[in-house]
Amino acid sequence: MAGKLLIVGFGPGSFEHITKRAQEAIQESDCVIGYKTYVELIQNLLSNQEIISTGMAEEVTRAQAAVRLAEEGKKVAVISSGDAGVYGMAGLIYEVLVEKGWSEETGVEVEVIPGISAINSCAALLGAPVMHDACTISLSDHLTPWDLIAKRIEAAAQADFVIALYNPKSGRRTRQIAEAQKILLKYRSPETPVGLVKSAFREKQDIVMTNLKEMLDHEIGMLTTVMIGNSSTFLYGSKMITPRGYQRKYTLDSEVQPLKPHERLRHENEPWALHQGKQEESPLSLAMEALKKVKAEKAAALDTTGVGRAYNPVESIFELAVSPGVVNKKFTPEQMMALAEVVGQKGTMEYTPHHQILLRIPTSSPDKVTEKLRNVNLSLSPTGDVLVVKACDFCDGEKRDSIPYAEKIQEKLGGMDLPKELMIGFNGCGMACYGAVKEDIGIVYRKGKFDLFLGAKTVGRTAHAGQPVAEGIEPEDIVEVIENIVWEYKEKGHPNERFYKFFKRVREVQGFKHKDIAPNIQIEPAPCGE
Repeated sequence: MAGKLLIVGFGPGSFEHITKRAQEAIQESDCVIGYKTYVELIQNLLSNQEIISTGMAEEVTRAQAAVRLAEEGKKVAVISSGDAGVYGMAGLIYEVLVEKGWSEETGVEVEVIPGISAINSCAALLGAPVMHDACTISLSDHLTPWDLIAKRIEAAAQADFVIALYNPKSGRRTRQIAEAQKILLKYRSPETPVGLVKSAFREKQDIVMTNLKEMLDHEIGMLTTVMIGNSSTFLYGSKMITPRGYQRKYTLDSEVQPLKPHERLRHENEPWALHQGKQEESPLSLAMEALKKVKAEKAAALDTTGVGRAYNPVESIFELAVSPGVVNKKFTPEQMMALAEVVGQKGTMEYTPHHQILLRIPTSSPDKVTEKLRNVNLSLSPTGDVLVVKACDFCDGEKRDSIPYAEKIQEKLGGMDLPKELMIGFNGCGMACYGAVKEDIGIVYRKGKFDLFLGAKTVGRTAHAGQPVAEGIEPEDIVEVIENIVWEYKEKGHPNERFYKFFKRVREVQGFKHKDIAPNIQIEPAPCGE
């Protein structure tokens, strides 16, 4: 039986602002998937559903898990605060479905359940700031290049929109809100009213009324929505109000209106409108003129062959990891020059502990980037929750016996999507100087055969090496052994569950059993006797 995806927007978080349909969808579901903070906000609606909660940056993992469970026949509620279609999970769910070739007629059923977005809930608390044309802009540049965000802010400022800024600031992103203020001050008065709303309709709700010049003097974080008025927005007491324009049509302080209801929308009584109070042009003539302009623009976008040219390709952040290879650790000058060329002035390069360089490149043509890098023989890998093979340099290639097996594992498994990033450490001799035993899966070549270690925990006060689970694995068997372990983890691991937690939970992977061994730590006295 086909399952169903319920993509639920539950509003600001307070129970009374969750729609009846959203409540029903959560309660009728078999599984609830969401960011852990969101799961806590709807705790009172949960009964015996399976709960899968992940960290904030695990949206793709959540979407993939939701689709997989729905394909298994389950009814899955994917929850987002606010509205699921406004910086929420709705679009990503559809992207995952499209990637899998989903069909609306034959695939899993999808229902998107609307909720109250932050712009609406915050506006209600502030008064009536979005009575006229408004827009939302996210200041997070994790997925959108900052240059593009800045253009959107400038366009909205020039057009005199009321602006709601989402994701304005975080612990690591601090300059974006300051840059946005600079852009806005080019077009708006420093006294423009600004409302700062933190955790609307939640327990720690906080509301600040300020202005554009002084808004950075107040606390702004990821839970804050920044509402910036337009040129007509004003403050009255504790309320932020944007006039709709009725003053032009009516006299608000007069009980007897100078215009009768049937007179209010006559051309001569609307001199500020597009027709400027004139009757010469009929609606039909205006429509025909607009159609001519559309056709002219379309023709201008075609070349002599009739093929449309893109107006302004939208750039997105293309993220990938590069290295000289699994074994080779040496970059050539040609490779470094190619890296500098594709990264340019706007991208970034970051060297990682995994013997890779992480690239983040704003581009509308990722294929051209990968082509240039492959042309200089760089090895390319996806980033995120994928499998990474971290091998030693085999004493600069002198200890060659196990190299083919490391390369085969990379060829078969490198870059595979997994519940969480997984490291395979591969050492070419018993010295294990590259620390294979400290990775999720450790492989050490010793005396012509392989030793296997599983479940290391790499960080934290309880960090530990992997458990030795097998010695003397024949070389011709090692690739298949690793492949089977990884596939079991992929199929049975929970979203965001690291391999050592998975190994401890399931107790056995491909016949290799987990052992609960408490470390026996003894502190020896210092030589000086202290």
